[in-house]
Amino acid sequence: MKDEKHSIIILTMNTLAFTVCFAVWTMNGVLVTYLMEQGVFAWDKAQIGWLIGIPVLTGSIMRLPIGVLTDKYGGRIVFGVLLLVSAIPTYLLSYANSYNEFLLGSLGFGLSGASFAVGIAYTSIWFKKERQGTALGIFGAGNAGSAITSLAAPWLLKWLTNGGENLDAWRTLPQMYAAALVVTGVVFFGFTKSKKVEHGAELTLMQRLAPLKYTRVWRFGLYYFVVFGGFVALAQWLIPYYVSAYGMSVALAGVMASIFSLPSGVIRALGGWLSDKYGARAVMYWVFGLCLVCFVLLCVPRMDIESPGQGVMADRGGVVTEVTSGRVVVGQRSYAVMPKPYAAGIGVDEDVFVLPTFTFWQEPVVKVGDTVVKKQLLARGLTHIFFQANVWIFTALVFVVGIMMGIGKAAVYKFIPDYFPKEVGVVGGIVGVIGGLGGFVCPIIFGYFLQGTGIWTTAWMFFFVVALASHLWLHATVRKMMREQAPALAVQIEDRRPPEEMADEVPLHQLHPTLTPAETK
Repeated sequence: MKDEKHSIIILTMNTLAFTVCFAVWTMNGVLVTYLMEQGVFAWDKAQIGWLIGIPVLTGSIMRLPIGVLTDKYGGRIVFGVLLLVSAIPTYLLSYANSYNEFLLGSLGFGLSGASFAVGIAYTSIWFKKERQGTALGIFGAGNAGSAITSLAAPWLLKWLTNGGENLDAWRTLPQMYAAALVVTGVVFFGFTKSKKVEHGAELTLMQRLAPLKYTRVWRFGLYYFVVFGGFVALAQWLIPYYVSAYGMSVALAGVMASIFSLPSGVIRALGGWLSDKYGARAVMYWVFGLCLVCFVLLCVPRMDIESPGQGVMADRGGVVTEVTSGRVVVGQRSYAVMPKPYAAGIGVDEDVFVLPTFTFWQEPVVKVGDTVVKKQLLARGLTHIFFQANVWIFTALVFVVGIMMGIGKAAVYKFIPDYFPKEVGVVGGIVGVIGGLGGFVCPIIFGYFLQGTGIWTTAWMFFFVVALASHLWLHATVRKMMREQAPALAVQIEDRRPPEEMADEVPLHQLHPTLTPAETK
């Protein structure tokens, strides 16, 4: 009973500490966007991508060494020290006056992102195997810290700067985050205790990295790149996305971004339960499938395009005697012209538009008195394509993506103990590093794509390609396993002929190994 009480306390403190760390880790998504919107700094889109991604880089690459330290010294010491040490560069960020100084400070406070590695290890040792999945799912809900930053940080910045009148007061925000890390660290040390665990023989670094030789580890890493790296990247990138693409304030953009990040963080426990019940592979099929559908729909950018359409040509020569918006008369021959249905810029920019609208009209290119010849153009055709990219439909699709990513994060970690039961910590750490790197490189890639094309939806195009590659790799692996482990069944599934035509080729007892040949007659 006493151990159970301690385990609940440890889980509570770990989840609290992880939530605070995750909130700090994703701070730049709001802070950098606010500083750019207010004109405090003049950074380009690529630099914004670097500033959003660089903390994620630190947190990602430090997961493996932090995991090793946790194995050696215990979760209580490592987690507590991590909280206190992370507070130092977070506080120093408030003194940044240039891009390089901001980059350096961001690189430092990104250490808070490594809290996942120590929290997973420290949580798992306090629970029996049959309860570890639920416990780790609850701990993983600390991802919702990004939603806390998305919701709270914009309002804090507005309040601290007195509505933008004292912009230099933005420096108080990282100081407040640093104070939150220190307070959490002190409370953590006060309510937790160490637990001695026998780890067995000490492993060298090369031994710990041995699983890297297995392709399966890289495949799991690619899955996690999409579902976790994508989550971390979008939790921050959506704020400047809403601000620039939809003209929202930073505060409102933070609320909209939290619709993505909050459910994605807290639903991780459900993903673990679904993976236990239906299998991680089946869950990942649904995750990738639904994400791909949403990515395709999100790829379509806001459009206001005029392109050439079908024109009107003279079928005989002559002199133009009349030109109106509705017709052109050449000699005795009258040609109908489709007039423009609305004045320029009126009636198209409305939130009620959901599907793309197509409007056609024709404009005369000749005037009265002109002499024209057969097949000469009398009126040029124009096609106006308008797509609002309705913000509520956009947000609904992003919400579905967030839910799928949250479920997928748990499903990926369900694979690891199934295939690497004796190397869960090492493989989990490596997969976590690869996934975390996704959160680093994605904002940078988004920034360069945006700078090169000027189209915000290139982010979704990138995710579509990576998710499709992951889905195809998963499917190819399933097909390969089927052919290797149940070749006869694989043949029957893939053959389109009726079963009775295959009866002589594939004996029933081969399809059902538990039955003897006599029982299948």
